[in-house]
Amino acid sequence: MKYAYCFALSLALASPALAQDAKDTPDTAFTSADLFGLSVAADPQISPDGKRIAYVRRTNDIMTDSSVSSIWMIDASSGAQTPLVTGAGSHSNPRWSPDGSRLAYVSTQSGGGPELHVRWMSSGQSANITALPEAPQSLAWSPDGTRIAYSAQVAGEGLKLGTPLSPPEGAEWAPGPQIIDTVTYRFDGAGYLKPGFTQIFLVSAVGGSPRQLTFGDRNHGGDIEWSPEGGTILISGNRDENWELDAIDSEVYAIDVQSGAITALTDRNGPDFGAQISPDGRRIAYLGYDDREMAYQQNGLYVMDRDGSNKRRIAENADHDFDHLEWTDDGLFASYQDDGKYRVAKVTMSGSVSTLAAEIVDTYYTRPYAGGQWSVSEGGALAYTSGSTARPSDVSILLGNRARRLTALNDLKLAGKRMAQVRELAVTAADGTKIPSWIVLPADWREGEPVPMILEIHGGPYAAYGPSFSSDYQIYASEGYATLYTNPGGSTGYGQAFADRIEGNYPISNHDELMAAVDAAVAAGYADPKNLFVTGGSGGGILTAWIVGKTDRFAAAASYKPVINWTNMALMSDGYAFFGKYWMKGQPWERQDDYWRRSPLSNAGNVKTPTLMLVGEEDYRTPRSEAEQFYGALKVQGVDTALVVMPNASHSDLSMSPSQQAAKGAAVIAWFDKYKSE
Repeated sequence: MKYAYCFALSLALASPALAQDAKDTPDTAFTSADLFGLSVAADPQISPDGKRIAYVRRTNDIMTDSSVSSIWMIDASSGAQTPLVTGAGSHSNPRWSPDGSRLAYVSTQSGGGPELHVRWMSSGQSANITALPEAPQSLAWSPDGTRIAYSAQVAGEGLKLGTPLSPPEGAEWAPGPQIIDTVTYRFDGAGYLKPGFTQIFLVSAVGGSPRQLTFGDRNHGGDIEWSPEGGTILISGNRDENWELDAIDSEVYAIDVQSGAITALTDRNGPDFGAQISPDGRRIAYLGYDDREMAYQQNGLYVMDRDGSNKRRIAENADHDFDHLEWTDDGLFASYQDDGKYRVAKVTMSGSVSTLAAEIVDTYYTRPYAGGQWSVSEGGALAYTSGSTARPSDVSILLGNRARRLTALNDLKLAGKRMAQVRELAVTAADGTKIPSWIVLPADWREGEPVPMILEIHGGPYAAYGPSFSSDYQIYASEGYATLYTNPGGSTGYGQAFADRIEGNYPISNHDELMAAVDAAVAAGYADPKNLFVTGGSGGGILTAWIVGKTDRFAAAASYKPVINWTNMALMSDGYAFFGKYWMKGQPWERQDDYWRRSPLSNAGNVKTPTLMLVGEEDYRTPRSEAEQFYGALKVQGVDTALVVMPNASHSDLSMSPSQQAAKGAAVIAWFDKYKSE
């Protein structure tokens, strides 16, 4: 429940293209046109007996210029696939009943908004279980399979000031004012929020009117977990008096299903969430930490008795940020980032952590973020999203130590493509710290022939890249550019101390680490020092704008959805209750000098590098006014710049349509081509 604001590394594993003979190399590069038809596998949900996997397939459709989602089933033994829910509408969130005979899911197939459906697997028949005014989330079956718990937004009354006039019959008046008095009144990807709160509901698995379990002016949500006997539901949230301004605080709550009574099982200052009850019902595992008001704090793994007593931390020596738990008959499973990868491990009550032989990849295909999705059967079979530097996510299964890929969604489409090569690059900071780095080379790159190179910087900044697929990098490679990407200080998956390299000084300290990576790429003969370019989004956009104020070594730059002025960002972002307190160590009027010292705008007078600015029209994480400020600052100085605003897009690249993703890449390439020397 930390705020996710932002915004084996061998050559043999890096890319199949490295192992091809020249005579076998296909003739066609991956281009922006290949975004259409590209498919990703997401949310793999393995049945309790481990024999079947339901997953969401998202495919970029050229006719609708959108990502179309459907639900498919895989036979875990044979790998045979069957479409379960396809056709018009959006279909997602498949969840198995405890006996595996039914599958709940969310769909718009009825023609309205997202609604709860159930499919009977033996007959193939589906039913719309309940029509809802808002989308159901966090679906969870009761242990006996008779009920489904979920969370959903319940409309509330907004603040009213005065009595509005009433129009005469037949008159058409302008809409009345929107009056806001909440702390979080807009959120990236959701826009301006309607008044109301998230509540917990129960509905019969065969349909009928739902029963609301929670009430009042508090949000009740997070993952929903049933006790084995079905009498209790665990959730997480913040029911404190000052809940709106406690940006990260939350507790684990137990709801008595019969009476609706709510009991807090945790009470510390900091987040507690992700609760899982042991199969025997005696203990609860959960995640969280004691809040030290730092920009980044790793989640620890905790266990308590069913009534909330005897809390203790386990796996305390594991320097990992655990983010998800599942507790089945086979044991307690936990996931975390690790060295550019995403891992799942079994954790014992004594605290031993045994990492499983599954390399999990994210479904975020435009850039190679470390992450992924997984589920585990009662017997310990793991279904997960897998992939490589040459392919987006597929579904794989791990049985014991044997991993097997079950889908090949893009193999046929990409079989005739020359995919860019990915190599690990050794980079060391001035203090001797290793800065994990990779370089993506055009498919036809030859040793001893330096090429134009783009330094692409990840967002977060508390996130990480890894050796996985990136459509952006493949497109850059098709235009003759190498792409250097790194995990500088602040990146996650390398322990708390590595993340703390930017505590209280971001983005200042990352500059020298990134320049060391560029120097290494030049020294290795990959990069042409006369044709260096820099770009990045969110945290990478901040660093791009910072870098051009500190050096002229880049021929051109493209800053995407940046922060330019921390004073504005701290009070205009959708997380303003968080950023000032945790990232900047105080509010702008308390630390004015530090806010300015860390703002790229403070160095704008030094910028000579032609810099393209890009942002989503509906970005509320790093609002478009940030990019517009830097654009204005460069314009008044006569520095070449242009502003690209993507309609209807929020902070995430995937909020853009495939054609918009292609247009963004084309704009960046055209900008760099304009300043590329021969």
